[in-house]
Amino acid sequence: MTAIDPFTAIADPNRRHLLEELRRAPKTVNELAKGLPISRPAVSQHLKALLDCNLVTVTSEGTRRIYAINVGGFDRLNLWLDQFWGENA
Repeated sequence: MTAIDPFTAIADPNRRHLLEELRRAPKTVNELAKGLPISRPAVSQHLKALLDCNLVTVTSEGTRRIYAINVGGFDRLNLWLDQFWGENA
């Protein structure tokens, strides 16, 4: 399976909301679902897309899965954006 492009991933407003929430602190699916008008399974699908393009990570703590921002995953986005403000811009 081909990984989703990170630009495609962040084009979705629900995914951007999830990233904003995770930027504040790591959270579980249930904690993230509280702030969205979509179902918990839909939140899980959005998180999978963010995982597939390496923008978030997940760790297990007992039966809980904790999602967090993967700073390194934003390198591709940052490199592309930085070209607009470099010396040759």
